[in-house]
Amino acid sequence: MSAPSVRVTIKDVAAAAGVSKGAVSLAFNDKPGVSHATRERIFAAARQLGWAPNSSARSLSRQSVDTVGLAICRPARLLGLEPFYMEFISGIESVLAERDCSLLLRLVGSLEEEIGLQERWWREQQIGGSILVDFHGEDPRIGPLSRIGLPAVAVGHPSLTGGFPSVWTDDAAAVAEAVRYLAVLGHRRIAHVGGPRGLGHSAIRTTAFERTMGELGLACGPHVETGFSGEDGARATRSLLLSAERPTAILYDNDIMAVAGLGVAAEMGLSVPDDLSLLAWDDSQLCRLTHPTLSAMSHDVHGFGAQVTRVLFEVLAGHDVTSRPVATPSLVPRASTASPPS
Repeated sequence: MSAPSVRVTIKDVAAAAGVSKGAVSLAFNDKPGVSHATRERIFAAARQLGWAPNSSARSLSRQSVDTVGLAICRPARLLGLEPFYMEFISGIESVLAERDCSLLLRLVGSLEEEIGLQERWWREQQIGGSILVDFHGEDPRIGPLSRIGLPAVAVGHPSLTGGFPSVWTDDAAAVAEAVRYLAVLGHRRIAHVGGPRGLGHSAIRTTAFERTMGELGLACGPHVETGFSGEDGARATRSLLLSAERPTAILYDNDIMAVAGLGVAAEMGLSVPDDLSLLAWDDSQLCRLTHPTLSAMSHDVHGFGAQVTRVLFEVLAGHDVTSRPVATPSLVPRASTASPPS
């Protein structure tokens, strides 16, 4: 819905819902005195008019900001296996612990489900603010969560996150470094196994991969779009290694897929790195425990989570917060990359 041309007030919402201004206030402050049906009618009228209670006034009504929300659109089983989010959440918790605050974490099945969840958290005053992750192109959360006045920090490039202040890593620069490193080793057939292109950071990495290959005068290697699980990584690796133009190097979008790729290479009788070089995104303990150890793009994920949380507290304090990058992931060469076979 387009923004209203005049300022909408609580009186307008009350009139649209057929209730008093006091009933609107009771509904948005989750106070007794209005029925469930009336409460939902008030919320529907507020959404239609694009109105939300003043976030500063609501913050003042709270004794403290003691809970931060985080919703992640991932299957529970995969989240438990994904080192990135475990490290990221530990960084969040390190800052919350300093302030005697808690994290309200929920796994959701879709962005639409997350919108409803975040609206309910904010309406019922369960949270003081949220950390928003995994932005898509034209992300559907931006409009609804902006309209309700949710204080939030976005994890993602500012081109994806609308008006929310964001904290991000320069994924494009990191991908370019990885591709250039493999090219310097002599690789000319480089493949990329990436996440779903609908995810903003996956699209950024894929575009950077294709652009860097072109800048180096290399035929753009195959790009396989897949999920982030080990099974997805194994399936993608197998299809690449069975192709007529088998790559000599593969760049993966996370460590789990790269570890699975290492297993597929062994299964197919290929030696890493003599026959095939593998390079992972998100360096983790997994990359250091494999044999051979995996080369990876490394960044301080724990510190990333901590920085995001500090920025959220700046937002909650009413500061004028601007979007900011953190350190760009850097290459850590290990035993899984070498010159291609002659």
